[in-house]
Amino acid sequence: MFRRRLRLSAVAGACLLVAASAATLGAPADAAPADDPTVQVTIDSFGPVAPRPGQPVVIKGRVTNTSSVTFNDPQALACIDRTRLASTAAVDAIPTEQNTPMNDRDSCSNLTNDPQTFKPFDQPLAPKQTVEFTLTVPWKEWRINDQTGVYVVGVTFRGEPPNSARIMAGRARTLMPVAGTTPLTRTVDTALVIPLRHRPTQLGGKNFANDSLAQSLAPTGSLGRLLALGKAHKVTWLLDPAMLDEIRQMTKGYVIVGQNGQTTQGAGVTVATTWLKEFDATRAAGNQVVLLPYGDPDVAGLLDSGEPLKKLVADARKATQGYALPATSVNVPPSFTNGLWLEGGAAAGRYLGAASGGFAGASSSDLNLVSSSSWSAATRPVLTTTPVYDVTTPGPDTSVRTVIANSALTDGGPDPETASSPLQVRQRFAAETALIAASGKGTSSVVVLPPRGWDTDGAATAQLAASLSLPWIKATDVSTVVASNPRPQAVRAPKAGQNNGVLTESHLSSIRDLDAATSTMQALLVDENALPEVMTHALLRSTSSGWNGYPEEARHFTAIELGSANQQLGKVHLVNASVDRGLRKEIKVNLAGSKGTFPLTITNDTEWSVRVGIQVTAANRSDLKITPPQSAILGPRQKWTPRITASAEQNGLIRANAQVVTAGGQSVGKSQELLIQASQYGSVGWVLVGAACALLFGTSFVRIYRRIRTERRNPTPAAEATEASEVAESTDTADPAHDRPAANGVPEAAAPDASLKEGVGSKDG
Repeated sequence: MFRRRLRLSAVAGACLLVAASAATLGAPADAAPADDPTVQVTIDSFGPVAPRPGQPVVIKGRVTNTSSVTFNDPQALACIDRTRLASTAAVDAIPTEQNTPMNDRDSCSNLTNDPQTFKPFDQPLAPKQTVEFTLTVPWKEWRINDQTGVYVVGVTFRGEPPNSARIMAGRARTLMPVAGTTPLTRTVDTALVIPLRHRPTQLGGKNFANDSLAQSLAPTGSLGRLLALGKAHKVTWLLDPAMLDEIRQMTKGYVIVGQNGQTTQGAGVTVATTWLKEFDATRAAGNQVVLLPYGDPDVAGLLDSGEPLKKLVADARKATQGYALPATSVNVPPSFTNGLWLEGGAAAGRYLGAASGGFAGASSSDLNLVSSSSWSAATRPVLTTTPVYDVTTPGPDTSVRTVIANSALTDGGPDPETASSPLQVRQRFAAETALIAASGKGTSSVVVLPPRGWDTDGAATAQLAASLSLPWIKATDVSTVVASNPRPQAVRAPKAGQNNGVLTESHLSSIRDLDAATSTMQALLVDENALPEVMTHALLRSTSSGWNGYPEEARHFTAIELGSANQQLGKVHLVNASVDRGLRKEIKVNLAGSKGTFPLTITNDTEWSVRVGIQVTAANRSDLKITPPQSAILGPRQKWTPRITASAEQNGLIRANAQVVTAGGQSVGKSQELLIQASQYGSVGWVLVGAACALLFGTSFVRIYRRIRTERRNPTPAAEATEASEVAESTDTADPAHDRPAANGVPEAAAPDASLKEGVGSKDG
């Protein structure tokens, strides 16, 4: 037995050993090799922006060890790709090498001949440690010619990780435009468009949802920094007039409404006043103002949703067209350009065609701005000479005059991970415009427009503004660019997917509810133009594309505005006495007969004259017929009590709903429940009533006939005496019997004698 157990244990142990060996041998084949450790290289300074032949270049930056190993003998080295890029298309085609391991990226050759072009660090670079470097590259070390062009240059990091040879563990590149010895053939008229945008915060009047706008208006805020650029440079302002209205209200004082309804005093009165004053000063200095559709609506989202939201795009453009921009001085009129700004999928032809017109006041001077990134690289229009095109779109107006902003001027690069840094944006702008200036003769103009959400702190835009001082750049505005291109070429509109809006479906649903309440309020008014502007502006603010990324603020805003609109509608309501039925109240009326009427009273507690009607519909019966009254006009604080004509074919309790409506039939507020008690005779009842009436009149006729026949057959002196007495009584007005009341309009007759009574009584039994 012991030997058998020993053999079994040996076999089991051998099997486990074989399995373990197989697992060990298979591990290297299944496991992926570990990635090489890397560091982050950042270029913080590069100058000059566009060196001339002979000028040295100074590059400053940092290296941060983002790996978990220590690098021995670390050093930073300047590098260059000596391929001269002579066109903007060549710059667009620079390979990113994202899928190439860091140590295998060889497009940027290291410079090692001059000790200024590389920097050995004194100590090993430990994990999470950061070291700075400064490299000065003499012109001859680039080993390039003196022609105008663009080169990819950068800085690499080399070091020795543990148990490994020296590797390149990090790299950062940028673009170096070279202004050659041959003069450039033309200048580039450049219009820098700076968007001044902020999501809505005004709830109505002096009530604001939060103080984020005030924080942005401060000198250190994004709007404060952007405004400062207009003091030193010629720019074109692109902003939402709804934001201007909010700022103007802030200068008058405002409060912040918390989630619990409590209010606190707003802290931005001073910064709002200062910002608005400085903005007007830049207008007076000649900076063009382009106003977006009121509220900066999500054009693609609203148009994709169809009616009724589709019409809000035209409403927003109409509101801007009639906007009153105050004059800055006697010499500067309150002028602005009505503009439209589309990018990405929202620039497709169906959106551009629909949003560029179709509103009151639309004119050929309106500005349609579209980003060139909306087109694919293969179909993108050429923008080296002019940004003005006639874009073909579907619809009645098949051609829309459009200014196409060159998105390449703000792309940055060439490394995607650092493309949005201010320095990279500056170098890309300088490289693109230098190539345009060297590409031909005659005039050339470009429009620079940062994309939405691109530059949250304004630092990159500040670099663009500073680049307007480059020797081949002439700063101008969009209106001048448009005027210099009176006969633009045609280009097809960009294509896009099915849905291209930025607002969520939940938010769009809230906008529909708010639009319905606002439209009902307008239809209720006798003068539809009397609808408070605050209500229409609130509706347009709810459609803002600025809500993108702020879903909770958007929900809070629309909920408050919807509640405010419904509160106004609730002031026009029924006021009849109601019966309390627990959680609900009902109005009780009685309907007697097959037809009847009952009153209902409507009151108008608003400050406007309204035109109202009323509708009554049965909830549990189909035989209730209602003849609605004509609509009526109620002045402020007035009431109206129409009588409702109703009929029912059967007895019983009828549940119905009474609803106040506009003249067009739109429901106003909540309906009121009615309890209608119908009481009427059926066919059997009418037969019984008829039979009873026939019996009554028949019996009376027989009795009267018998009495007359008896009197004629038996004339007596007593009767004659009675007749004479009656004649005497008729002439004696002093007889009290003359004053006795009449029965059924006929004077009561004299009483017969006793014998006649007995005779009648005996005959009639």
